[in-house]
Amino acid sequence: MEGLCVKLFEASRKYKMKRRKAAVMETVDSFEASHEGIKTVDIQKRCEFSGNSDLCIYFVTWNMNGKVPCEDIAKLVGEDRKYDLLVMGLQEAPRNNISKLLKNTLADTHMLLGKSVMQSIQLYVFGPKDSDQFTRELKVDKHEVGGLGWLIRRKKGAVAIRISYKGIQMVFISCHLSAHARNVEERNFQFKHISNSLFSKNRNPYREAAQLTVWLGDLNYRLQGINSYPARDLIHGNLHEMLTSKDQLLQEAERGEIFNGYCEGALAFKPTYKYDIGSSSYDTSHKVRVPSWTDRILFKIDSNKMNASLHSYEAIESIRSSDHKPVKAHLCLKLNKYSSSEIQH
Repeated sequence: MEGLCVKLFEASRKYKMKRRKAAVMETVDSFEASHEGIKTVDIQKRCEFSGNSDLCIYFVTWNMNGKVPCEDIAKLVGEDRKYDLLVMGLQEAPRNNISKLLKNTLADTHMLLGKSVMQSIQLYVFGPKDSDQFTRELKVDKHEVGGLGWLIRRKKGAVAIRISYKGIQMVFISCHLSAHARNVEERNFQFKHISNSLFSKNRNPYREAAQLTVWLGDLNYRLQGINSYPARDLIHGNLHEMLTSKDQLLQEAERGEIFNGYCEGALAFKPTYKYDIGSSSYDTSHKVRVPSWTDRILFKIDSNKMNASLHSYEAIESIRSSDHKPVKAHLCLKLNKYSSSEIQH
């Protein structure tokens, strides 16, 4: 009976997706033939939080695989918290009260400014104590894009937070897109649909556009055109950067399908999926999945008043409780001199 339900659901989902795709493509006007693709940015020397930046943000994305060891949460947030904002996107998060666990872990230094939750897809923004005085216009939204969430309680889609912090308008998006290497077109469609749908209900043409937009999550784009064992040989030889030409996300961005004008650090870390749980060994099941960079953090600056510098982009390999490795990034923003007066003190 369950098998029949799944088949009926899949048939219905594919039909609805075709209908939605036709509707969305009529309204989305930002994915035209002329495109920039994804710009790979260099990692600059480590930020020492010396005051040279107006805002430093620490991003973490992690597919938790339904588990939440407390010691791993402590590793995620770090002990030396030299950042203004912490933005954490989670996928396949368990039912446990992640918000309470994060607040307890960060209690000495940071407070929760906002959260957006849709079952297992979650997003949290923390700021220094008393930083709520710098926070304006915080709004949350979420958008489901299908999947078997009604059966296994793990939705696909995205949650988002729009926030004005110290006068800087920002949008953060935590997402979980469709799995499997073959579903490239479906992931492309989901990205476009989410982009067009988030905050559309209260869209105001007179409101200032976001100066910074960041996507973080399990985007599920895979390596294509290479088998698992040759890929693993390159990884074991620390030659994994040679695999970036096989990365579906970069390929689709180059074609102008997704993430036009976004930036990302170089993929200098090992692919983050799929690991045997409890180890740093890639999948030894009968599927022997091709290792892939499914977990990503991408950002876009939409303002000539601000510059951004990336100070780290890496996986946290010491965490082994999931079949995904978390990915973290440290991004610092600097307003140009003529606009520095816009920062609220």
